[in-house]
Amino acid sequence: MTHNASAVPVPPAPDTVRWIREPEALDQWLNSLPAGAPVVLDTEFERVSTFYPIPGLVQLGAEGDFWLLDPDVVEGSEQFRLMLADPKRPKLLYAMSEDLELFRHWLGVAPQGLLDLQIGAAMAGEGFSVGYARLVEALFGEALDKSVTRSDWLARPLSAEQERYAVDDIRFLQPLHTWVSEKLRDRGLESAMADESQRFAEEAAQQEEPEKHYLKLRGGWALSPTQQAVLQALVVWREAECRRLDRPRNRVLNDGLLIAIAERSPESLRVLSDVQGVPGGIVKRYGEHLLELVRTAKNADHTGLELIPRPLTRDEQAFFKKVKRCFKKVSEDADIPIELLAPRKRLEIVVQQGTLAGNPFFEGWRKKVIAPALVELEELLRHERP
Repeated sequence: MTHNASAVPVPPAPDTVRWIREPEALDQWLNSLPAGAPVVLDTEFERVSTFYPIPGLVQLGAEGDFWLLDPDVVEGSEQFRLMLADPKRPKLLYAMSEDLELFRHWLGVAPQGLLDLQIGAAMAGEGFSVGYARLVEALFGEALDKSVTRSDWLARPLSAEQERYAVDDIRFLQPLHTWVSEKLRDRGLESAMADESQRFAEEAAQQEEPEKHYLKLRGGWALSPTQQAVLQALVVWREAECRRLDRPRNRVLNDGLLIAIAERSPESLRVLSDVQGVPGGIVKRYGEHLLELVRTAKNADHTGLELIPRPLTRDEQAFFKKVKRCFKKVSEDADIPIELLAPRKRLEIVVQQGTLAGNPFFEGWRKKVIAPALVELEELLRHERP
């Protein structure tokens, strides 16, 4: 890691924490911003016993201003939704995945123009998934108070400590962006942070699609195609039920039990009851519906069903280590974490397909980074793949 951001000015902590209390005032402030000026953005929320995150606070800033916003103010602001969806208005966030999920479900907006500075910091040589407070202290020498991180963000009024913490969560984003941008420019990766942030956001949204969620249940790979079709139907049902009840997935029916039911594909309540671990209350409440889902899925045409990726064989595991070593060297030479450059799941696909050609994940900035080793990689894949 190389820490030297002393030349980047950091806005001082404000003497008074400011709130925007009316949607009209928020609209007015957003409309006053110069075209293309970046905004800094963060959220606080609660998510313990619900499926959806519950918004507690939105932190927003630009041009040296920092504001705290109650959820109802944000909900009532049309300009806030337009700002989120505007690809020409850069949004600076840090570790943005949960913020984006909140905006998608709460406001019905898929944000554009995103810059995740945690991704940018990794590309700049600061390591993978570095925490915000740790990076701020390393770069700017300021220690952030994290004592209220897990406090109640739904209660009002917020404490003075919560307010200061909330402002600090966005106060360093603009200087961090300046520092990261300079580092990436030096590395010839000027547009990489924006490209990767957008790819990450799009993939996260796709993975939330109920029809695709069964692919995350990696333990179901050994099921037959018919059983995986049943599993898909069961998972889609659970997703809908979790949303309807606003309850976490495990509070409805956990992954292991869905796989077990799909494997048995029961045709009667008695057989469903015999599946180890399935609660009697589930059988009583949902049993007939689950049996109907199983019957329908078994009889449907599932020839085009995408199957859950299988784990690597023993021979493939040995070959995987060789491919990973090749990527590891590229990663170290470029000072970009291999977890970002070539995550394990992506390398497993390369090993199973035997080529990088046609793999969109390794296009764009990644293709540029791995270019020095591309010939060696393709030779390895062509001649040593089991």
